[in-house]
Amino acid sequence: MEHLPVEVIGNILSRLGGARDVVIASATCRKWREACRKHLHTLSFNSNDWHVYHDLTTSRLEILITQTIFQTTGLQGLSILMDDVDEFSASTVIAWLMFTRETLHRLIYNVRTTPNVNILEICGRQKLETLELSHNSITGVEPNFQRFPCLKSLSLSYVSISALDLNLLLTACPKIETLELVNPEIAMSDAQVTVELSSPTLKSIYVEAISLDKFILEADSIECLHLKDCALELFELIGKGTLKHFKIDDVSVLHLDIGDTVDNLEIIDVSNFTIIWPKFYQMIFKSSKLVKLRLWDVVFDDEDEIVDLETIALCFPHLSHLALNYDLRDGVVNYGLQGSSHLESVILLELGWTIINDLFSHWVEGLLKLCPNLKKLVIHGVVSEAKSHEECQMLANFTSSIVHLMRKYMHVDVQFEYE
Repeated sequence: MEHLPVEVIGNILSRLGGARDVVIASATCRKWREACRKHLHTLSFNSNDWHVYHDLTTSRLEILITQTIFQTTGLQGLSILMDDVDEFSASTVIAWLMFTRETLHRLIYNVRTTPNVNILEICGRQKLETLELSHNSITGVEPNFQRFPCLKSLSLSYVSISALDLNLLLTACPKIETLELVNPEIAMSDAQVTVELSSPTLKSIYVEAISLDKFILEADSIECLHLKDCALELFELIGKGTLKHFKIDDVSVLHLDIGDTVDNLEIIDVSNFTIIWPKFYQMIFKSSKLVKLRLWDVVFDDEDEIVDLETIALCFPHLSHLALNYDLRDGVVNYGLQGSSHLESVILLELGWTIINDLFSHWVEGLLKLCPNLKKLVIHGVVSEAKSHEECQMLANFTSSIVHLMRKYMHVDVQFEYE
């Protein structure tokens, strides 16, 4: 160990992550202390990593963090996550940020202070590439295009910000590629809550737990769009056909528009969502490059509607991964299995149920016939804790029928996943 260069020791210490572990390891010898002082590039303070953080007084904790940070000289990554810890002094936190800002590339910040610390003002115009803010307030963003010239990834969780400031902040990041918004508190000046965002460089956006009247996103380079637990009257994506991955999970939206140019879509993942099949099909039918289609726990607006597998086979010739889970009804299921076209490219098939019955076995058999090149079948099911004798018998019958059925498809790997 004595022959290790101090730069290598600095990398080792940086991989430890937690500040407590770094301090303990650096006490090994003078060489390790030097490595910590001159070559440590990542440091993390997380109140969930060490119970003592909760036992210390706030002033003592401030001193401990200050001493640790001030012993370094070139931090590139700093993470301060202080959940369930009393508010810190703003002047102390500002001192941490001012000391490290010139070398920081990544800042993860969840600290409650009195008064609020303006992270944008302190860390702007520096080398920051990744910024993750939680439980913070952002106000008065200046319309400055070069505020964050190097920032590529921005995450805001439980952050209070106006719709105007959010768009100005995005505009101030000319190289931004990834945006994450989790349960933001959007301050509005009028009754209608509307957010309009625009970025020519944005490639990926994740939005969770947001309630708005209108959400309009203009992003010419967008490749990945993920909406989760959102309530929207209108969501509109304005782009240039670059979208590749579209995912919505437990979203309520009256009008959904992801643009006319969806030729490059490769993955569509929809779960816990009400589908009007004709409209949904009209939105995606031009996606000839689609390789994965997942419709999970979907509800059809019309009881007589169902996923049209014939249409899927014809429109998506490259589809290799198909996952389906929705309410099965006699007669409607038979309609869904009709047609002469096969899903030739599907090699992975996932099927699920919420209430098991004989109809599900029939549906599985019908889909197996439509996938001649299938390699793997995954069956998902929900098994209640309090099972009646009838439910146990139904599960036993289903298992027996699947075992019997799969003897005809010995080349297919079968996997069961029960909740």
